[in-house]
Amino acid sequence: MLPRNPVPLDPAATAVSSPAAGLEAALGGGAGMVAGARSPPAGPPVAAPQPARATATAATISGSRLRLIVAVSSPRPSGLSDRRQRIVRLPLGDEGALLRTRGLGPNFARLWTANAVSNLGDGVTLVAGPLLAASLTRDPRLVAGLAVAQRLPWLLFSLVSGALVDRLDRRRVMVTVDAARCLAVGLLGVAVLLDATTLPLLYLVFFALGTAETLFDNAAVSILPSVVPKEQLARANGRLLGVQMVANELVAPPLGGLLFAAAAAAPFLLDAGSFAAAAALVAAMPGRFRVERPAGSPPTTLRGEIAEAVRWLARHRLLRIMAVAIALMNLTLSATLSISVLYAQERLGLGPVGYGLLMSSVAVGGIAGSLAAQRVIGWLGPATTLRLGLVIESSTHLVLALARSPLLVAAIFAMFGFHAMTWSVISVSLRQELIPARLLGRVNSAYALFGVGSLSLGAVGGGLLAARYGLTAPFWCSFAAMSLLTLACWPILTARTVAEARSQAATEGP
Repeated sequence: MLPRNPVPLDPAATAVSSPAAGLEAALGGGAGMVAGARSPPAGPPVAAPQPARATATAATISGSRLRLIVAVSSPRPSGLSDRRQRIVRLPLGDEGALLRTRGLGPNFARLWTANAVSNLGDGVTLVAGPLLAASLTRDPRLVAGLAVAQRLPWLLFSLVSGALVDRLDRRRVMVTVDAARCLAVGLLGVAVLLDATTLPLLYLVFFALGTAETLFDNAAVSILPSVVPKEQLARANGRLLGVQMVANELVAPPLGGLLFAAAAAAPFLLDAGSFAAAAALVAAMPGRFRVERPAGSPPTTLRGEIAEAVRWLARHRLLRIMAVAIALMNLTLSATLSISVLYAQERLGLGPVGYGLLMSSVAVGGIAGSLAAQRVIGWLGPATTLRLGLVIESSTHLVLALARSPLLVAAIFAMFGFHAMTWSVISVSLRQELIPARLLGRVNSAYALFGVGSLSLGAVGGGLLAARYGLTAPFWCSFAAMSLLTLACWPILTARTVAEARSQAATEGP
């Protein structure tokens, strides 16, 4: 469900200060009088007339304007009233400011629903894909190659995708990509129905899905500041990340397994339908979501635009340290998760069901974090919350290195999930707030390269450490690395640094 709390009106997004003032201005009246109301006749003094009253009897929304049918009641000297109807159109502003007083706006509702639908389908495919690969081969290296095929595009195309997102209309990019994903997964589903699936075809489809993801995810992050006001970014990101976790990590895995067991093609056909529905929802968002280039600006190349974004990120003190931090955090996380099934079986004594429940505790903490993130950030501030997140991350690895109780590990996993979600909300919201609109896609892609690139390295490193020094070795090494990172980031992640970054963003403008 979308939140229904009132959102403060964005003064810059509308031409009037309030609906009442806008109605008064649209009717052409001054303080209490409506244009067109009959004035008292000249002559002897009479009792002061009552001011005309305007009452809205119907309202409709068309594009970015609110259409009111207003009944205007103007008293006559005789004591009778003169009633007429007028049609008034009020501007809602480029961002739909009046609508946001009742929530995050209809465009965000469409975006949220599209996110929920596509993540459900995506999660189903991510479960069904390895199951399909395992039915074609029992070689673990070939099955693992499916994950490599999906992640490889992030290393190859992330920066180029960011540059394209900054050049094109972001809504159209999302619609086109979802349509392409619908076609790709739909063709895979048909191939499964016809019993014509091969490993190369599976690799090709997952590589195409990964490539499309680099464009879609970048556009989705970059479009949000045009959909909700700046002060609501944390709330909006929390809702989007929360529904992503529910759909992708809680609902989709068991659903994908059940559908694959019932009919191997069903998960892929469901995913194709989810992408089609998501494309239709995003296509229904009115407006333009393209960053216009200043008139007279010289032509540029993709390579030059990418270099500009990388230089911008390298010069930005706060986002630079956060990019390095997320790289090391993902490196250590991937190192420990890569052997988590062995850790659960051999150290905690859990079976398949227990392992599944253990991993779901991360999602439970993450969902709680998505709901509470805005309040936590508002209470502690982003800098303090990030600092505490580093402490939680370091402590998680230490506890896991020492623990043998499944309940204790489940509790620390839930706390980690809460921290990871809160960190993500802060990270995404700060980038949307601090990065100029014209650079948002490119800088986000450079930032993502840090996080995604380190995942593959961490998985390899975790396996090697565990094989040579034992199952707890990745946790001890991760604890040491995260402790050093916490010490290095502590003097930089301060309220003053965040305030300076916001001031710099206000000075730079779009």
